[in-house]
Amino acid sequence: MRQGRPGKRYTLPPGPRTPAMVQTLQTLAGRKDGFPRLRERYGPTFSVWTLPGPQRIVMFSDPDDIKEIFAGDPVVLSGARGNEVLRAAMGDRSVMLQDGEAHRQIRRYLMPAFSPGAVQGYRPMVQRIAEQEVAGWRSGQEVPTLDRMAAVTLEVMMQVVFGLTDGPRLDRLRPRLLRLTDVDPVVALGWLYPRLRLLPPWRGHAANLRAVDTLIHEEITERRQSPRSSPDLLSRLLEVAPEDGSSGSLPPAEIRDQLVTLLLAGYETSASALSWTLHELARDPAAQAAARRAADDGDEAYLEACLKEGMRLHPIIDYVARTLTEDQVVAGWSLPAGVTVAPAIMLTHLDEELFGDAGRFRPERFLEGSAPPRGWIPFGGGVRRCVGAAFALMEGVVMLCEVLSRFELVAAEPSPTRLRNITNEPGDGAPVRLVGRAGAPHGR
Repeated sequence: MRQGRPGKRYTLPPGPRTPAMVQTLQTLAGRKDGFPRLRERYGPTFSVWTLPGPQRIVMFSDPDDIKEIFAGDPVVLSGARGNEVLRAAMGDRSVMLQDGEAHRQIRRYLMPAFSPGAVQGYRPMVQRIAEQEVAGWRSGQEVPTLDRMAAVTLEVMMQVVFGLTDGPRLDRLRPRLLRLTDVDPVVALGWLYPRLRLLPPWRGHAANLRAVDTLIHEEITERRQSPRSSPDLLSRLLEVAPEDGSSGSLPPAEIRDQLVTLLLAGYETSASALSWTLHELARDPAAQAAARRAADDGDEAYLEACLKEGMRLHPIIDYVARTLTEDQVVAGWSLPAGVTVAPAIMLTHLDEELFGDAGRFRPERFLEGSAPPRGWIPFGGGVRRCVGAAFALMEGVVMLCEVLSRFELVAAEPSPTRLRNITNEPGDGAPVRLVGRAGAPHGR
């Protein structure tokens, strides 16, 4: 990939000189340990070379630099190009693969589904699903929290997105969606090369994606023929009129892309955040005792602080990408078009200067004012900040409250981190042992 104009002087940040293939594999699979070493060696801004291309990615971990990137021109700093690896699953019209006016239009019709009023409207449904899940847990049982939280968040997103609670289509769609997210770094990288989809393991994933598309289009067709008044995202999108004022509604392909995007973005990330938080609480008796008191007293502020601290200590996505569409000076660096600038969420969240004792799980930092807002960026920032951020926090608080009001949690060993698709999750499933609380339902 050619980057910049011949003869023009650029000030590119330093970085390792190993082959692009080596750096690509390290970026995909070894960045939890590798990125801190690179920052220690090269400073808060450094470069890596990755495939395909190869292309240069410049990592930024200073909050002021990250703020500048998030506030920059969203066309010059293209988020769509930085999300190219997601195109195969999410589709060409996904909000995550649009820039400029197209991106703004899509966000305008998605935002009402995640307004403050809409989020509170979803709360009884989330509460019901959380209660149904935890009602099946028993004292003495070891629970793989990642699997159980994935079951909860998938069920929640199926209802938020489709309004589906049961039926044969839901039964067929659920395992297909689970497989769609079960992607390791090698498979994820392979999605960038369409010809690989003819070979295993990409061939099986491509066939699964086609099956997902068929089921979703069947649901869209059926709902067009039999409209219903409900707050789910599909019902809302079926009522959206084209921005150009023409008659009709959104094309089925565009509806499909937004549905899949919201499903994937809202299910896997929330499951990982919740499992990490439950596991950290299980390993910290003092924090867990405070969280249990909060659950008993209805103190949602402390439970939200627990969730935020879990997301800080274990960022679900290590960095977000913005690819320059033209030469640009970013945080004092003169960078050529084609370079990707990447706010490094992981490095910022674990910065000792921003978060004292950064490797420790301490929810109180979010209540006492010692956690700088500019340093906590799990949902990204600027015009591309996650539309479902408030929903994710509400969902997490409801789930934590339900678990902690019924059980004490125990876990001895820390969970390792595994990269799946582009998200970090507990490599062992973050197991916890349940100890029933006296007087709690099913807590004996």
